[in-house]
Amino acid sequence: MTKLLLSMHVLAAILVVGPITVAASLFPRYARQASPVAALLHRICRGYAVAGVAVPVFGIATALQLGVLADAWLLTSLALTAIAAAVLVLAILPGQRALLSGADGAGDAAGSPRLAMLTGVFNILWAVVVVLMIVRPGSTTGA
Repeated sequence: MTKLLLSMHVLAAILVVGPITVAASLFPRYARQASPVAALLHRICRGYAVAGVAVPVFGIATALQLGVLADAWLLTSLALTAIAAAVLVLAILPGQRALLSGADGAGDAAGSPRLAMLTGVFNILWAVVVVLMIVRPGSTTGA
């Protein structure tokens, strides 16, 4: 059961978080160009954000099976995942929506650099989580 849960967790992370990071990273560029691609990238981010809940669900289930739910590396990963989710839901998606609606000024891309910075923070958070999942500092389950 552990191998199945771990496989589902890794697949969900690759197939869900990967597209969000790519679409969110590309969005500011296409929003500056007023391209219809920006609307598609926003829909990808929004849709995959909902599916992204599967990643920590499978991760927590795997951690329970392995008996590592209280390990510091895992708790840190969970906290960083929660922060990344908050950045996505509270800053990136609303920022994308504002740029698409022209709330930052029609044709004015003033919000685009801020959105690009927030997307970079989101991506760095996920990169740190991946490293923690691989290195597992202090883990007694082996590397």
